[in-house]
Amino acid sequence: MTRPLPSRSGDLDRRRWLAAACGVAALAVIGGGAHALNLSDAEADTAAARRHDRERRFASTRFGRIAHIDRGQGPAALFLHGFPLSSFQWRGAIDRLSDVRRCLAPDFMALGRTEVAPGQGVTPQDQVAMLAAFLDVLSVDSVDLVANDSGGAVAQLFAICYPRRVRTMLLTNCDVEPDSPPAALQPVFELAYAGIWPDAWLEPWLKDKAKARAADGLGGMCFSNPAHPTDAAIEQYLGPILSSLERKDLANRYALGLKPNPLAGIETGLRNCAVPTRIVWGMSDTIFSAANPDYLARLMPKVEGVRRIAEAKLFFPEEYPDIIAEEARRLWREGPVA
Repeated sequence: MTRPLPSRSGDLDRRRWLAAACGVAALAVIGGGAHALNLSDAEADTAAARRHDRERRFASTRFGRIAHIDRGQGPAALFLHGFPLSSFQWRGAIDRLSDVRRCLAPDFMALGRTEVAPGQGVTPQDQVAMLAAFLDVLSVDSVDLVANDSGGAVAQLFAICYPRRVRTMLLTNCDVEPDSPPAALQPVFELAYAGIWPDAWLEPWLKDKAKARAADGLGGMCFSNPAHPTDAAIEQYLGPILSSLERKDLANRYALGLKPNPLAGIETGLRNCAVPTRIVWGMSDTIFSAANPDYLARLMPKVEGVRRIAEAKLFFPEEYPDIIAEEARRLWREGPVA
């Protein structure tokens, strides 16, 4: 169980002091160095967001109504997004891979548009159980996993818990047992314990999207292209989280579910993991260690290669969908590979 969140009725001045002490209020509010948005990127993403909203479906499970995208035909591929993102992260990869896979991209519980059942936990272990139920509802027996960030932790857990349901695994920058949770999340944990992380960090970015793209915002921390995330992407990611007190509390609980280490003790399982795996890593990531891909390659017996992208940061799958598609096709033995 996650630690109970403090009451939202606490002293506002104390909360502001806590946010400032953690350095997060300044990180969220002080823009500085914001870049102009590339118009073509903005227009394309606006259209992509409209399509995403039109195509969104809901699968009813005991965990809640799981929002997801289901596009393409053939064997199923399951795309697991990062935090605090949603299935919208995978729009470019799905565009490029739906000719060879039935692309399934769910929103994790507490993120995106998924409607969480009352009292339901949202830890990585809970997400694993939800995904199994989600696939059952869709009558999908096995999948190719594609994952990023905390979605990568969930992917590893899923592969250990349900080895017969995983054909392959494509891992990008994500948690590994010695680096989970990463030290960079400590300010998030402090604010989540106080029940104010979405208010202190995300709301200023949603209100002023240039700040979200600033060097010390979501964009500068997690994207290499200063035009990202686009306005449409910010709305897709942060809008649902900030839509109600209940959704904010769920987001706090998602964050707290990453601590203590959800991958503790997984090493033995990964050593015996027979799932063919490729690793693609953004080497400019300042959240996760650059040593993580080598750790996985040494540990897992079926790693078929590691590709490093020098300029890429944590959420690079959104910016480099051609690379994701190329590596997925290589792993899936689906030609031609660009």
